Amino acid sequence: MTILVSGVYLANFKHLLNYLLVMNRNDSSEWVSLRRAAEILGVHPATVRNWAESGKLPFRRTAGKHRRFNVNDLHHHAQSQGDIQPVELQVIIQNALGQTRMQVGSPQLEQAPWYIAMSDDSKQHLREQGRRVLESIRDYVAAGAPDSGLSVAIKLGKDYATQLTEDGLSLPQALRGFFYFGDFVLNSILTWSEVSQPSNSSEWSILLRQVNTFMHAMLLSIVEYYEAD
Repeated sequence: MTILVSGVYLANFKHLLNYLLVMNRNDSSEWVSLRRAAEILGVHPATVRNWAESGKLPFRRTAGKHRRFNVNDLHHHAQSQGDIQPVELQVIIQNALGQTRMQVGSPQLEQAPWYIAMSDDSKQHLREQGRRVLESIRDYVAAGAPDSGLSVAIKLGKDYATQLTEDGLSLPQALRGFFYFGDFVLNSILTWSEVSQPSNSSEWSILLRQVNTFMHAMLLSIVEYYEAD
């Protein structure tokens, strides 16, 4: 399958591969800050603070009274959230959604020309579609990444392109939006690969290839829709 990537998308891909090469050096006994714990779990720091205060998430305090969380405890907490298997997919989705929520309203996003060009209705539609994309990736990977599952990716790409063409966005603008939010998925895989020891050396490589296959199918569907329009 032809692969189209942006500089940022490719940079994150290479960054992830570098982490895969040094995966066996990770130390699950590492203690991290509240903000880092929030990044790992894909939630707002205030949520982690509430979990800690309610006893749902163990922590200790430094001499300066700052909370520190054990990476292994974060791993176990993630496993206890829901019954979706494999656990890694659930956490990756949670993390990507958390990143997306925190970016909405940020100066970087609000000032992006492609985002400014979108109507409020399109912005709301795409926020809702973002969850559908992540859930579809989960289902696709959980099913063993069958070729038939890519029909969903193709439809999602077409829906995305249809919505943006109605606002008059060009293909480059549509692709910039796709890559912007697509990076959240790769970043989430990267974050989880930092704290989760794989059951075998190829586990994360396989997951990455499957996610990229789904994302590339969406991407090609977007391009084909614009070219046919």
